[in-house]
Amino acid sequence: MTVDIRDRLHAVPFVPFTIFVADGREYRVPTSDHAQVSPKGGRVSIFTDDDRHVLLPALLISGIDIDRVEL
Repeated sequence: MTVDIRDRLHAVPFVPFTIFVADGREYRVPTSDHAQVSPKGGRVSIFTDDDRHVLLPALLISGIDIDRVEL
């Protein structure tokens, strides 16, 4: 799953997406600056607009939802 997240973060153009975790929480990634995948892919860092930081173990990530792009 972290490979998919890394691909989404480097996509051009970037399309916002949401990361879902096993306990039902979800984290919106509105820009590529709002998330980062660790070099080995074991964790994903999420940064919020109010300067909070959430560190997600890859095993807890259950999916991603990519925003629809209006043409």
